[in-house]
Amino acid sequence: MTAAEPIDYSKTLNLPQTDFPMRAGLPDNEPKLVDRWQGMNLYKKLRESAAGRPLYVLHDGPPYANGNIHIGHALNKVLKDVITRSFQMRGFNSNYVPGWDCHGLPIEWKIEEKYRAEGKNKDEVPVNEFRQECREFAQHWIDVQTVEFKRLGIEGDFDNPYTTMNFHAEARIAGELLKFAMSGQLYRGSKPVMWSVVERTALAEAEVEYQDYESDTIWVKFPVATGSQELADAHVVIWTTTPWTIPGNRAVNYSPRIAYGLYEVTAAENDFGPRPGEKLIFADALAEESFAKAKLEFNRLRTVEGDELASLTLAHPLKGFGGGYEFVVPMLAGDHVTDDAGTGFVHTAPGHGREDFDAWMDAVPELEKRGIDTRLPFTVDDAGFLTKDAPGFGPDREGGAARVIDDNGKKGDANKAVIEALIGANALFARGRLKHSYPHSWRSKKAVIFRNTPQWFVYMDKDLGDATTLRSRALKAIDETRFVPNAGQTRLRAMIEDRPDWVLSRQRAWGVPISVFADADGEILRDEAVNARILEAFEAEGADAWFAEGARERFLGERAGEPWQMVTDILDVWFDSGSTHTFTLEDRPDMKWPADVYLEGSDQHRGWFHSSLLESCGTRGRAPYDAVITHGFTMDEDGRKMSKSLGNTVVPQEIIKQSGADILRLWVMTTDYWEDQRLGKNVIQTNVDAYRKMRNTIRWMLGTLAHDDGEDVALDDMPELERLMLHRIAELDEVVRKGYDAFDFKRITRTLIDFMVLELSAFYFDVRKDALYCDAPSSTKRKASIVVVRHLFDNLVTWLAPMLPFTTEEAWLSRYPDAVSVHLEQFRDIPAEWRNDELAAKWRKVRQVRKVVTGALEIERREKRIGSSLEAAPIVHVADAELRAAIADVDMAEISITSDITILDSDAPAGAFVLEDVKGVGVVPAMAQGTKCARSWRYTSDVGSDPAFPDVSARDAAALHELKTLGRL
Repeated sequence: MTAAEPIDYSKTLNLPQTDFPMRAGLPDNEPKLVDRWQGMNLYKKLRESAAGRPLYVLHDGPPYANGNIHIGHALNKVLKDVITRSFQMRGFNSNYVPGWDCHGLPIEWKIEEKYRAEGKNKDEVPVNEFRQECREFAQHWIDVQTVEFKRLGIEGDFDNPYTTMNFHAEARIAGELLKFAMSGQLYRGSKPVMWSVVERTALAEAEVEYQDYESDTIWVKFPVATGSQELADAHVVIWTTTPWTIPGNRAVNYSPRIAYGLYEVTAAENDFGPRPGEKLIFADALAEESFAKAKLEFNRLRTVEGDELASLTLAHPLKGFGGGYEFVVPMLAGDHVTDDAGTGFVHTAPGHGREDFDAWMDAVPELEKRGIDTRLPFTVDDAGFLTKDAPGFGPDREGGAARVIDDNGKKGDANKAVIEALIGANALFARGRLKHSYPHSWRSKKAVIFRNTPQWFVYMDKDLGDATTLRSRALKAIDETRFVPNAGQTRLRAMIEDRPDWVLSRQRAWGVPISVFADADGEILRDEAVNARILEAFEAEGADAWFAEGARERFLGERAGEPWQMVTDILDVWFDSGSTHTFTLEDRPDMKWPADVYLEGSDQHRGWFHSSLLESCGTRGRAPYDAVITHGFTMDEDGRKMSKSLGNTVVPQEIIKQSGADILRLWVMTTDYWEDQRLGKNVIQTNVDAYRKMRNTIRWMLGTLAHDDGEDVALDDMPELERLMLHRIAELDEVVRKGYDAFDFKRITRTLIDFMVLELSAFYFDVRKDALYCDAPSSTKRKASIVVVRHLFDNLVTWLAPMLPFTTEEAWLSRYPDAVSVHLEQFRDIPAEWRNDELAAKWRKVRQVRKVVTGALEIERREKRIGSSLEAAPIVHVADAELRAAIADVDMAEISITSDITILDSDAPAGAFVLEDVKGVGVVPAMAQGTKCARSWRYTSDVGSDPAFPDVSARDAAALHELKTLGRL
């Protein structure tokens, strides 16, 4: 270069250099990283690197293997992945084993749908052939979901997941059932259960959803049969939304806490119902409303006391119909009776309602003393038809038995038949319709009925030999478990406190059978040798062994001649999933029991959390988890539930295709996931914008670190600004670690985004660009800044790695091309001496003054009086003594990115720029004096002081001389 040639000063600057692109291209780049991780077997490397560390176990709640993943799966799996990764990077061996629920109706229903489409009859197919089709169907969707989960960036043992249809798992599930049987907790009983006519099986509470349903409602008159002479010609009136249950009525409940009255009809407008002169008993709070419904006028005659009601027996309103209903109907006190709706009396059909059943069973000893038949009727069969126990409506009915619900889930003719019979018997007071919330099967979406059937149950309140019951054990375990959020504890406790005995049996084909033998009375064979043969066969052949030819003789052995029968019911699938802790946590050497944490949606308080708790407390005396985390459900942007009919569903695969998995993961991290969260195009765009800012911050650090020669700078030799940044790293490290411990990911992401955008990009990096780009290679300020950027990069990228695994891997490999993976790194240990609260307090004041200066300069730019802040040399009036002391030894021109600045100890003059939230500071704008440096663009009075470089400042000239000496100019 000759003196005559102009110097291209841009080539002398240490400008950022990086191949890390500004545009992420996540949809194209992420699959390459998935392939890279699989090719290098990252999962195995993670396990090897963590060998010897303490285990941290999140046990995966199994999704059903029956379709593509939806947004709920994505939310759930990302949360789990972030937890396991964050503990893995903090000194634990945090192994994640994914699992799948493979049994039960969701899969069986799909095979039956296929059969119906092919015109095949399931009952004509050998059971194990049908079960094999279910198994193949489940395996197909396990394979599909595995690919989809990996695409989300989920890291786990996908080569060795747990599945409930694995032979070992089926053997363990059966073994857990046998523990309940051998300990006397399992029994056969007859109770009302929720029954799906469409699916021909009992359902658990976790298998239903509540939808609006329009029911027929009727008010029915029960004539007084015996008791008070003054009420001999009166009727007790009940109200029900299930007319078809009237044939099953066996009692009427009242409450001693409710005020009742005797009423007389004085006028009637209806074509049917009570006539003038009839006497009726109602709760006083409901009489007027009820009479208005029936279009009746009335007089109140007198009060009817509870003792008087207790002395009554009633006649069944259908007495004589169909040749039945000749029994008496007792009046029973009941705590469940209220005067909120109806009549103040509750029609009690113990074969059709849980409260009805309990009220009836509680009264059985007294009723038997009174000579009342206490046998429970079975008035509805599995297909929804009324039976012989409903005379006049069952098989003896002309035209055939009335039906409650048909095979398609539509209302049958049972309600109509019962109402017509009541009108004929002059027993109907009034009728109507009511839209209310009613249980539906969540698979068929059809209404269920409550039906008394023989089923297999586990006792909730039987003494287990140690003065505890399953209920008391479960409640104690809940109290000992950490819940996030805390409300989950209250919710689960309430469910356990009120739940009935656990019904385990299902009338299906695909699942683990209730592998016990019982006699005609329901007594269970308790024989360890038989049990051992069952479990040995299941381990080798799976649960299909129960349905194989000759299974009874094979398992009973020398006892085959005894009258033991194989139970053919299938275990509730929630028992399967509730047992996963046994064959996953206990049986795998890379796991531990109990798990540190379970995490699922809030619906699992009545599902997996619930069944796992009961199963484990029944067999091991405690919960299989130490902590329970729940997340809410994803709604659309307007807060509506997502549904295909509304066209507002958001599919994770589409988000990944358009924006990338890390954008979806960032959305999960920024939500209040403990509550219901919202998702849509605008929400995604907000996260795209936030991601772009974070990515650009990382990109700038990578570009700056291209000039990192690895040299360190002692803490004491660093400028205050660098020491402030190290202090902030120490503060953030505490926030991040506490946030991961609290599973409060939103706090972490919000804190880090704000730090990267507001404190780094808009402050520290902006201030230090001059020193980094322009200072001489030997500059301590420049070296110290590079050291700080190095620490910022290492900490920020590792902190973010659990959340944004793709982006952080890309950034890490860009910085460290010889590295294996960022996910094999640990969070950095932060030196205690970095923490400097006194320095941070001082710089909070410095930044307050700076905020006023930058605010004033922004107006100057907006009004086009300056183009760059380097054109300014503002005059700053600082009247506040504390602020003035804070900035006394600080180069405020450098911090404010101006060419010069003047600080005055005085009140701000009229017209000065001030901010309401920074008292005692005012800024008067002024233009910088001197000449603009051709290299740094700062205005100084020493431009041209070095004749070798006449158009730059003395600082820049010195840097150029040093570069020349190093051969870089």
